[in-house]
Amino acid sequence: MNRFYKIAICILVLLNSIKQYAQHHSSVFVEVNPADKTLNIQQELTYFNESNDTLSSLILYDWNNAYSDVNTPLARRFSDEFYRGFHLAKEKERGSTKNITIIDSDKLFLSWERTAENPDLVSIKLREKLAPHQKIKLRLTYTVKIPSDMFTKFGYDPVGGMNLKNWYLTPARYENHAFIKYSNANLDDIANAVSDIDLDLKVPIGLSVTTDLNSDETIQKESYFIYKLSGKNRTNFSLFIEPKSSFHSFKSSALEVVTNLKEEKITTKQQAYVIDCVVRYVDDLIGKYPFEKIVVSQTDYERNPFYGLNQLPSFISPFTDEFTYEIKFLKTYLNAYLKNSLRLDNRKDSWIYDGIQVYAMMKYIEENHPNTKMLGSASTFLLLKSYNLTNLDFNEQYSYFYMLMARKNLDQPLGDPKNSLIKFNEQIASKYRAGLSFRYLDKYLGESIVINSIRQFYVENKERQVSRNDFETILKRNSNKNISWFFKTIIESREIIDFKFADVVKSADSISFTIKNRTGVVVPVPIYGVKKGKIVFKKWLDPQVPDSVFTLERKNADKIVLNYKNEVPEYNLRNNWKSLKSFFPNNRPIKFVFMKDLEDPYYNQILYVPTLGYNLYDGLSPGMRLHNKTILDKPFIFDVNPAYSTNAKTFSGSGFVVVNQNYRHSVLYNMRYSLSGSYFHYAPDAAYLKINPMVQLSIREKNIRDNKKQSVLFRQVIVNREKSDIIIDNSTENYSVFNAKYYNTKTEVTNHFSLLSDLQISGKFGKFSTEVEYRQLFENNRQFSLRIYAGTFLYNNSNSDFFSFALDRPTDYLFDYGYYGRSESNGFFSQQLILAEGGFKSKLNTPYANQWMTTLNGGYTVWNWIEVYGDAGLLKNRGQSGRFVYDSGIRLNLVPDYFEMYLPIYSSTGWEIGQNNYNEKIRFIITLSPKILINLFNRKWF
Repeated sequence: MNRFYKIAICILVLLNSIKQYAQHHSSVFVEVNPADKTLNIQQELTYFNESNDTLSSLILYDWNNAYSDVNTPLARRFSDEFYRGFHLAKEKERGSTKNITIIDSDKLFLSWERTAENPDLVSIKLREKLAPHQKIKLRLTYTVKIPSDMFTKFGYDPVGGMNLKNWYLTPARYENHAFIKYSNANLDDIANAVSDIDLDLKVPIGLSVTTDLNSDETIQKESYFIYKLSGKNRTNFSLFIEPKSSFHSFKSSALEVVTNLKEEKITTKQQAYVIDCVVRYVDDLIGKYPFEKIVVSQTDYERNPFYGLNQLPSFISPFTDEFTYEIKFLKTYLNAYLKNSLRLDNRKDSWIYDGIQVYAMMKYIEENHPNTKMLGSASTFLLLKSYNLTNLDFNEQYSYFYMLMARKNLDQPLGDPKNSLIKFNEQIASKYRAGLSFRYLDKYLGESIVINSIRQFYVENKERQVSRNDFETILKRNSNKNISWFFKTIIESREIIDFKFADVVKSADSISFTIKNRTGVVVPVPIYGVKKGKIVFKKWLDPQVPDSVFTLERKNADKIVLNYKNEVPEYNLRNNWKSLKSFFPNNRPIKFVFMKDLEDPYYNQILYVPTLGYNLYDGLSPGMRLHNKTILDKPFIFDVNPAYSTNAKTFSGSGFVVVNQNYRHSVLYNMRYSLSGSYFHYAPDAAYLKINPMVQLSIREKNIRDNKKQSVLFRQVIVNREKSDIIIDNSTENYSVFNAKYYNTKTEVTNHFSLLSDLQISGKFGKFSTEVEYRQLFENNRQFSLRIYAGTFLYNNSNSDFFSFALDRPTDYLFDYGYYGRSESNGFFSQQLILAEGGFKSKLNTPYANQWMTTLNGGYTVWNWIEVYGDAGLLKNRGQSGRFVYDSGIRLNLVPDYFEMYLPIYSSTGWEIGQNNYNEKIRFIITLSPKILINLFNRKWF
């Protein structure tokens, strides 16, 4: 028997040594040319067929070529996320891989190709098929043009340095009888096969090199250095070339940490202490890092910052410099540690990387900074003590970032591929939910089952490629409970969790209660008994039916709370508690909060904000806005803003109530019911009251990343106007209009298309109109825009132009537009332009149409923010023949949709630029609402 064991051990050792030897190997010679930002590369690639398939072609990753033009998948993703920089970049700022030649061991040239679908992959056609467990040696020469680092932070920088990532040709991983073909989407998820590498780097004297490869030798010549570097079992590595190295090396146990993470206010000794603590913590928690050296760079942190810390202005310092550096280093170190050592498919299984990283960060805070708050020392400020935002524990912020997307109905399953996630989910919400999910399972299972499973998974990963199935198998094998729900519900679906109490019967010794499962999702939830703020009991419940009844010993509790510590990533915490002593068990007291706050489940929050409005007739209107809209969206919102009109010496203002209903599994994802009202002056001596009940249906594509949006709106606009002795338009003062609209838009940075159809029915008129907009941004930063508007009356019994189509200045009888002087016919305020209906900029002799109107508005960029525009149209009034009108001029697009000026030049009235009072013909757009700028920022995230 002993002899058998010895033979078995010898076979295992032999197989392991064969496995270590039989893998891909690259010998690469690189000549760095800093002046033209190129790398001349000679590469000898030994490709070993580790599969049981016979291969007729090979796939190499060439992600640097993703920067070659504006039609690559990378470029389309930039456009999709509203990043203009790459589209408008100069040719010298982009990257490419050129002059590729490939020769086999017989010194014969091999043919290769790229595809339009994957221009950053190289497909090599072999002359002879490669049998299983056989190898082929290829010699490649090519030139790599490094891109500017302004696109992704990888590439060359303005001071002459280079941060190189995925810059040379590497073999793609072969799995399940096929090569993995992932294009570069700026997600750090390349699917390289594990390889050994020997790198000879020729660098001019005056440049330093920093890398996590092993440094074997440095040879100095008259004008250059040759750095001989090597690495075993690598899928990737870091390489920095700088005029002067910004990195410092720290030794921690058996690992060398090389970092340039910025934090100027702490000493090198303090940095060394933090680094040693973090490295030891991660080693103990997960396992030893498999390589001798690791690079933790400022670039990596900036690509994946700690959201929360990085959003605070530099003059606000609620955290100590040491703590800030510690969190930055912890996050960046974990990211590098996991990406370099775990052999997972990072595009398909990114939730495992993210879950381990965030879960480890949460445990680190629990152990080392248990009393730290989400906003640090801001919680001690007297003026901020009442805010829930400042009183939350540091780790509670993860739940709120995830819930931000869940409440918007924009969250996505954790198990979805990384490239299918919208930006906020990919960088923040899904990462945080993954960590929360690991913590949830850990709290439920106890006994360190989750962390032991992570350690075991990490060890097994060193021997082979692993996947989510391996992780699931290990967790289930180690668990003493059924956890199929975790993968089916928490990982693979976007089901939300929401429990609440129904009936509660109490006695001196026991409590009987019903838990209502509002979403029908079967997952465990903890219940706590609390007395005077202290926990007196905790028990995990497993509600298997929508309404489950439980009886527990009371233990003198005066309150029972579901999910008291927020272990479960739950949709709504406001319905999770019952008082056992008051007659009204859920009577939450009202809490007034200034400006903004996070949702507090134990209070009914009313936020108050001073406001200052303006229009010509009301003058400055100071007011006080009262609402319940916290940072997280709510199903019910109220918002009232009473104000005082300083000109009219009366009260004015507006308000609305909204009920939101989300649909989780439908392209119709939201229905919004609202009732709004406003009271302001439309003339110096007259005010209007507008009441607007409305229903809006929002539709999105199944692919949530698609920027196409559709909505249908139905509303009844009821207007009561006081009679004015100054403004006489022969129209009725009071009227009601039914309005139905359909919106269809698709917007990216390079092009925009929108369609709007509008039906209005009233006692005096019926009308229908359609508006189409198209905008194209060219590579030379010139933009072409086109707008077509067509409208016709179905019937018109009005004896004035108040309801007519307007060529240049709509009367706005529905009071939708932000006019500052809506009834002005001359003077400065009459020059305000609202781009609606006809969209003309010049004031012509026939400004209205009471039968039909069709217009065309176009514009083209001349230089930066200077554009030329032109409008043409046909309009028809009763009893008159149709008229053709036109105008043209210069548009100064200083801040789009925020501050613009239009300078007319020529129109149907002739040369306007030479006519009297030209300054009165200039039109302007000025928007005081900050929501427009906020929306410009939000669109790249959502």
